[in-house]
Amino acid sequence: MTQEDLERAALLYEEAAAELERALGHCRVAAERFRSGEVPSGTAHAWAAHGHLLAARGRLDEQARQHTGKAMLPGD
Repeated sequence: MTQEDLERAALLYEEAAAELERALGHCRVAAERFRSGEVPSGTAHAWAAHGHLLAARGRLDEQARQHTGKAMLPGD
């Protein structure tokens, strides 16, 4: 792997971590809102959390796709 490959991988993992941190925050707010009976706001934050999870998954999926070109099978 080149230094450029390693840096690209590191950035994808940092981006995924940032998305997961945002999801965590929205989950906490959603819980607070549902406890206080603020269903529309709780639902909005729950969906925002889900969106951040999808974004994180996208970053991890991209990293996995990059590995399809790197991992070799016997005989390759």
